[in-house]
Amino acid sequence: MTQPIERDAIYRRCRFSRETIETCVRWYVTYRLSCRDLVAMMAERGIRVSHSTILRWVFRYVPEYERCFNQCSRRVASSWRVAETYIRVGAEMMYLYRGVDKYGKTVASLLSPTRSIEAGMEFFRRAAAAVAPRFSRKITLDGYRASHQALRELRCEDHRWKYVLVRSSRYLSNIVEQDHRAVKVRCQAMLRLRSYQKAAVTIAGIALAHRIRKQQCNFGPGRRARWSLKQQWETALS
Repeated sequence: MTQPIERDAIYRRCRFSRETIETCVRWYVTYRLSCRDLVAMMAERGIRVSHSTILRWVFRYVPEYERCFNQCSRRVASSWRVAETYIRVGAEMMYLYRGVDKYGKTVASLLSPTRSIEAGMEFFRRAAAAVAPRFSRKITLDGYRASHQALRELRCEDHRWKYVLVRSSRYLSNIVEQDHRAVKVRCQAMLRLRSYQKAAVTIAGIALAHRIRKQQCNFGPGRRARWSLKQQWETALS
């Protein structure tokens, strides 16, 4: 009798192998490839898969992969640079909040349909949770008032925000403005992000791939510098 293939819990009832799924998701969020490009590349390997199946894999497994990488994520510095950029989703323009530390390491990101005080507060909550138990000491913002107001209102929720130095500086924010390119350039190769939920997951995957490129994952002393992207993905997901 044929024995069933042993699989991880998240891959059960999948017709394709774990390697095929991880390869398609990794290539899609890392390189400027469309789903139909991946279909052709998989066909050269003798694997027949549709573009809609690859998209379902992205929406299903990116949150799981993000959780795995967060377990081995490196610490970021306590000085942050935060700014927003525009992302087209469907027929609307939405706002992508992103934060990096003074060395360019990603702190957190958040896609929001509005550029409001509530959206700013939600981003800063997410950033604080991502670096816990540490906390920021300096945050550099642009001149948009809603972001400054969001930090002032957060001081009523958590006393730790009272000790954060908030400042505005155009040249200090250049590092996060330049870091936006990695996400926006990847989105240009896609036909269009259709809905907010799917766009949020896809952009989270792109941000995850960008973090891996910047070597923000710790796999042990003396090994990470020589590892390829594929080796880093396989180690974190094993």
